[in-house]
Amino acid sequence: MPLISVYIIAFNEAEKVRAAIDSVRWADEIIVVDSWSTDGTAELATSLGARVVQVKFQGFGDLRNRAIAACTHEWIFSLDADERCTPEAAAEIRALTQNPEALDAYQTPRRNFFMGRWIKHSGWYPNYRQPQLFRKGAMHYDQKPVHEGYILTSDKALGHMQQAIWQFPFKNMAEVMHKANRYSSLGAEKIKHKRITMLSALLHAKWAFWKHYLFKLGFLDGWAGFVIAVGNFEGTFYRYVKALELQKGEAWRSPAQPTMFRHD
Repeated sequence: MPLISVYIIAFNEAEKVRAAIDSVRWADEIIVVDSWSTDGTAELATSLGARVVQVKFQGFGDLRNRAIAACTHEWIFSLDADERCTPEAAAEIRALTQNPEALDAYQTPRRNFFMGRWIKHSGWYPNYRQPQLFRKGAMHYDQKPVHEGYILTSDKALGHMQQAIWQFPFKNMAEVMHKANRYSSLGAEKIKHKRITMLSALLHAKWAFWKHYLFKLGFLDGWAGFVIAVGNFEGTFYRYVKALELQKGEAWRSPAQPTMFRHD
């Protein structure tokens, strides 16, 4: 019977990692890939039976590649600390990995809970991330610091699971703002080579809002959909402004050395 490794990436996720680990206790190996958390995440994960691997954070692409390298079994299922594998998804994973005609990589639908409700639109369902179930050696990630892409090394088609896992992305609005700040800084590094103006930053942000609120039917998710669209507006705007700041350098952040005048 093929064995399955699960890796969970985490940084200061002591409040969430227990539930993530508990949801994948069916796996043959659980690895928590930590980046030197300071809130006891690693110690808690170890006490729960997971193997903890410490990796210096150098972007999510590098982090996930190192997580794959730490897994020892034929099949790998990836989970973030804010995600939960449902019993239905676990059963489907077991069935797929035991099927001799299985593909080499599968995307997994995610159902998000936000502001007291399950989000059905806004680009948040089925909300596929990268393939989360795959054979070791069938894929790896690029080196982008955030919103990393995946590279399939299998000649088989990419499959899609039917059963969704759950995601609880934010515990409160402070966490929404914290994540937007962190991701916009990482994202700025990706686009700092582009030609950027304040007007283009605003136009990209406006498109991000309308894409999620109108074209991805966010308005059907009530106020939660509006908040998601506003969050995408802010995250996109600040990503471009931060990239512009990187381009301008010190000239944007500090005034020129003042001239000293002697008063007679």
